[in-house]
Amino acid sequence: MITMDEQITTLRKRLEARLDPMRYEHSLSVSYTCIALAMRYGYDIRKAELAGILHDCAKRYSDTVLIDKCKKREIPLTEEELRAPAVIHAKYGAWMAEYKYGIRDDEILSAIRCHTTGKANMCILDKILYIADYIEPRRDKASNLSRMRYLAFQDLDQTMYEILAGTLEYLEKKGSTVDPATRQAYHYFEERRRTL
Repeated sequence: MITMDEQITTLRKRLEARLDPMRYEHSLSVSYTCIALAMRYGYDIRKAELAGILHDCAKRYSDTVLIDKCKKREIPLTEEELRAPAVIHAKYGAWMAEYKYGIRDDEILSAIRCHTTGKANMCILDKILYIADYIEPRRDKASNLSRMRYLAFQDLDQTMYEILAGTLEYLEKKGSTVDPATRQAYHYFEERRRTL
């Protein structure tokens, strides 16, 4: 039986061969950021690393191909996902992680599945991956990155709330489709802020 470290090394090689160089570098950066957050919050480092390295494994496909692959595998897609297909790689990526890369851990699969939209009642790995994807060192577009990078190591829930609030504001200004899971996640973290 192979160790988790051997599995991670093998997965890195497979993904490096399949993803474009910038996507692969992003995946490495996300995995290292996941590791750092896992260390900070006392979570399993190897599981966080696996989620990070695999989170964009389906990004090698175009939106049209992803939609076709989901239909073929009977992975349900919502109307909102079809209108904003950039989020679909998360669902198909979770399928790939399980059936192509042999991941059987439900927490890792959940984190990959919701890393583009978030969801209500996220587990710690869901939050770690979602946040790591937003703050990894190669990111440079969001105006609030410095604050989010600091806050991520102080309070995961507050970081989730602020990232989701900013994401909703950005998508609404652009007139883009907002996935219902993102709204539900925002309301969930908004409610948690009120009750704490």
